[in-house]
Amino acid sequence: MPRAEQAVSLHGSAAQRRHDIIARIKDCYPGLSRAEQSVADAVLSDVQAAVDASNAELADRAGVSQPSVTRFCRSIGCIGVRDFKLQLARSLVVGEIFLAADNPLPAPSPGPGQGAMPPFWTSVLGEARLALREVERQLDPALVLAAAAILASARRVLVLGLGGSSSALAEETQNRLFRYGVSVMACKDPYLARMTIATFRPHDVVIAISATGHTSEVIDCVDIARSYHARSIAITTPGSALAQAAEIALTTKIAEYPDALTPSASRFAFLLIIDLVAAATGYQMGPLARENLRRIKFNLVAQGAGPDIEPLGD
Repeated sequence: MPRAEQAVSLHGSAAQRRHDIIARIKDCYPGLSRAEQSVADAVLSDVQAAVDASNAELADRAGVSQPSVTRFCRSIGCIGVRDFKLQLARSLVVGEIFLAADNPLPAPSPGPGQGAMPPFWTSVLGEARLALREVERQLDPALVLAAAAILASARRVLVLGLGGSSSALAEETQNRLFRYGVSVMACKDPYLARMTIATFRPHDVVIAISATGHTSEVIDCVDIARSYHARSIAITTPGSALAQAAEIALTTKIAEYPDALTPSASRFAFLLIIDLVAAATGYQMGPLARENLRRIKFNLVAQGAGPDIEPLGD
């Protein structure tokens, strides 16, 4: 093969592999030489520093020669050090939070205030408390009541959540509303949602859930609903495109705790908003909601469940 064609072939092969260089390093690690493993260790211990370092500086950090750095780059499928640095820099787009070394978990303390707590303890419980405070501070009760009035008289309700926690929250919204007698369906498929909303009439409602508020498929569905004079409610971040598209926007913004292994604060906040909307809808429907709950309870007891089962609002 001519040298020029070979170079194109090499560049083409490298381009196909430019997806996740961090994973490539970890996958290749067992087959690397000891010197190459030292380079891998130096890179993975501080990716940003490895991107910024010269070939000589990286070799010095790893305690190897500069040719060993070059061999390492080729062993993991890169053309050379320059190609490796470019791919490594791209890996930082997702954020260094995911590249942080795992911290050993201390043993749980025997009781409150006794000994060290696991590192996730404060972040998870603290995020839940933060979400409660911020929802209480930021959410307008009048908007919750307005949303509940729409839902209480809805002919059909579609709850749309795509990916991540939004899809789970859509199902939770369905779980909270159906027991009052609301005709509600959770949907995680944008095409099914689009088709369903195309059949909407003025007394139908779409509830759109999005943590970012910029998911184009969700915004499109809200726009379609409004074009058919259906109602729309968004649970999202303030000032987002989704918040602006919806008739009623129930929003809250919470700074996320920098721990990739724990739930996001927005998930807790949105769950609280869903609970408030569901409770408000139940109160809006009044006797009808209570009668539906009574019927559910009656049939659960008839199936052998005891009279002291959990409240049906849970």
